Amino acid sequence: MGVAVDNWADQVRAGDVRAISRAITAIENRDPRAVEILRSLFPSTGQAYLTGITGAPGTGKSTLVDRLAAFYRKQQQTVGIIAVDPTSPFTGGAILGDRIRMQSHATDAGIYIRSMATRGFLGGLASATGDVALLLDAAGKQIVLIETVGVGQDEIDIVRLADCTVVVLVPGLGDDVQNMKAGLMEIADIFVLNKSDREGVDRLEQQLQAMLQIVPVRDGWKPPVVRTVASENKGIEALAAAIADFRGHFQHTRERHSKKIEHWKQRLVELLEARLLERVLGSPQGEKTLHALAQEVAERKKDPYAAVSELLARAGLE
Repeated sequence: MGVAVDNWADQVRAGDVRAISRAITAIENRDPRAVEILRSLFPSTGQAYLTGITGAPGTGKSTLVDRLAAFYRKQQQTVGIIAVDPTSPFTGGAILGDRIRMQSHATDAGIYIRSMATRGFLGGLASATGDVALLLDAAGKQIVLIETVGVGQDEIDIVRLADCTVVVLVPGLGDDVQNMKAGLMEIADIFVLNKSDREGVDRLEQQLQAMLQIVPVRDGWKPPVVRTVASENKGIEALAAAIADFRGHFQHTRERHSKKIEHWKQRLVELLEARLLERVLGSPQGEKTLHALAQEVAERKKDPYAAVSELLARAGLE
C-alpha cells in the first residue's frame, strides 16, 4: 500500500471530513485505491451501530432521520447518515434531496451526511452503501443511520446490513397493513407510525398489531409500534428508546452473531461477483466481446448458455 493511501486512511480514522468525502467518492467511482483504503480501515470497524430507516415514499423518512440525528447529537454521540436516493433510469442522475432537507446539521462537526445514488441497484440500497457504512464506522461515527430509497414493499436488503431495521408507515397512504407483502412486515425490528396526528392512525395501529400476532417472535423480541410526528419533533425520544431497547436485547444473543455471519456471507458473494465481472468484462475487448455475443444471441445464432461459457473461457475460468 502506498504512503499516500496510508495517510489518507489515517485521515479518515481521525474524522477528517475532506478525507471521508474523497474516500466515499472513490468507493462510488470504483477507484482501485478505495479497496486499499477499506482494507486498511477494516480492523478499525465494528464499533458503530447501524440503524436502517425504510418505508414507502411520502412517509417522512428524511425528517425522521434528521430529528433522530439531532437527538443523538444532544446525547453527545457522533452520527453518520447515508441517504440512498433513486437514480434516473435515463440519465443516471439523482435528486439527492436529503442533503437539502438536513442542512441544519451542516455546521456540526459531529455529524456526517452523504446522499448516494442507487445507480440502478435493486433492493433499495446503493451497491456501495455497505462500504460507506464501514468507512463511517472507521471514522468514529458511533451511530450510522441508513435511509433507503423508499421504493416500497420489496425493500428488504437493508435487513442484511443494518443492526436494527425501522419500518415507517403513515395513515392515509392507502397502503393498508393487510395488503403489505410479508417481506417488509417480517424485516421490521421496530414500526414507526409517522404523521400520527393524521386521521386513521388508530385503525392503522390496530391492523398492524393484529398482523404482528402472526409474525414469529424472534428470540423474545416483539416489534414495538412507536407513534411520531417527526415534523414537530414528537415521539423521537420514544423511538430512540425503542432502538436502545432492541440493541440491548440482542447485544449478546446468538441471533445477532448469526445475522452478522449471514451479512458477511452475502457480502462476500457480492464481492466475488464484482471481481468475476471485472475479470470477464473489465477490458474494452471484454465489452466488445459481450456486445458481439449479445447480438448473436438476439439473432438466435447462438444460445445464451454457450455465450456465457465462451465469456468464461476467454477469461480463463472454464
